[in-house]
Amino acid sequence: MSEETDSVQPPNLDALPRFAGIATFMRLPLVDDADALDIALSGVPWDGGTTNRPGARHGPREIRNASSLIRRINPANGIAPFALCRVADVGDAPVNPVDVMDSLTRVQGFFARIIAAGAVPLSAGGDHLVTLPILRALATGGPVGLVHFDAHSDTWDTYFGGYRYTHGTPFRRAVEEHLIDPRRTIQIGIRGSLYDEGELDFALEQGMRVVRIEEFYDLGLDAVVAEARRIVGDGPTYVSFDVDGLDPVYAPGTGTPEVGGFTTHEAQRMIRGLAGLDLVGADVVEVAPPFDPSGNTALVGATMMFELLCVLADAAHRRRGG
Repeated sequence: MSEETDSVQPPNLDALPRFAGIATFMRLPLVDDADALDIALSGVPWDGGTTNRPGARHGPREIRNASSLIRRINPANGIAPFALCRVADVGDAPVNPVDVMDSLTRVQGFFARIIAAGAVPLSAGGDHLVTLPILRALATGGPVGLVHFDAHSDTWDTYFGGYRYTHGTPFRRAVEEHLIDPRRTIQIGIRGSLYDEGELDFALEQGMRVVRIEEFYDLGLDAVVAEARRIVGDGPTYVSFDVDGLDPVYAPGTGTPEVGGFTTHEAQRMIRGLAGLDLVGADVVEVAPPFDPSGNTALVGATMMFELLCVLADAAHRRRGG
């Protein structure tokens, strides 16, 4: 899985130490557009959909810093993403920190340009509402499947007197706008106390496969991965990874931590288990560095981005006939 392309590799240590240079995702070149890329890495530094603890707007910058620790090859699956695909950092989506609706429009336009260029988007948020405008840009040809790692279903209808756009509502809006197919959607790691017994009713009634954390451990990791593959099938599929799906001992720097989640290693193995699917984009969201002075949550975010990059690169390479 290391067939060479004309892509640029991250520099070797004898060329540039990992602590030196301008911070970009995985020390890749920073480019103005995605025209020559197979996969475009980007940030969405915005948390205007947050309802409690803000700070995810700082996620992309710190994930870039932490991603200097990423090397070239994933030894667990043999994937060398930078050899398979042309990958670069295309910068941050434009956002408006004081206007939610304007930010949604700006983010959608940014990703529409990436997709029009023929590149696969892989982004770092930002709160989970940023996934909605990405899906709006991506799903113009019809709804996509979704593998969603999270402690929360994010299918609430409204907050605070009828407001429809927060980080707790993106996947309800995505179903209503026919951006995702709920029958090809699986949510993994759902847990935590509830305000109301019916909080998951919409997801279940629409046909989403909801794997609560208790079922995750009852079934076992391999069975859950097999279930995810069965649910999304052969169609185009997006992956959204909220770091609060992890137990907060691994990712304390997030806005809505929930005790009792899966581990970082389990997350890595689940993402690796998606190899071979028709993956068309992914994101890592809700890294909030102000709540983790150690920087570990940003490193977790960078690591999950690399795992996602590997399976995205494998999918893009196969679509090219590789």
